[in-house]
Amino acid sequence: MVREICTDETFLAQKSEPAGWEDLAVAADLIDTLKAHQDGCVGMAANMIGIRKRIIVFDNEGVYQIMFNPEIIKKSDPYHVQEGCLSLKGTRQTKRWKSIKVRYQNEKFQERWKTFTGWTAQIIQHEIDHCNGIVI
Repeated sequence: MVREICTDETFLAQKSEPAGWEDLAVAADLIDTLKAHQDGCVGMAANMIGIRKRIIVFDNEGVYQIMFNPEIIKKSDPYHVQEGCLSLKGTRQTKRWKSIKVRYQNEKFQERWKTFTGWTAQIIQHEIDHCNGIVI
């Protein structure tokens, strides 16, 4: 189901809680909502649809990927970039990393580790910031 986008900065600035099996429907709603906004959005976190759970979805080179409870465990090569967000107006300067290693759970809640680079790494960092209550 496509959900309304949350623009309440006070809500967005709150840290998200760990996700569990009971949150699988939230991930499905996130994908539906991302698809509905695909012309101007490449990733979403659950708090963007008003749910404070550590769930992100993103366009991984043409395939939508879900991560439950993602955490960056390694990062390298910092750079600065201007980013926009569907939940906020305008763009903001932020620091990102060209390469990140992420520990997360897949839709079967199996733990996974994967390294991402470039644009995909930037998307994931933005969405994990949402989970951590960092408003970019």
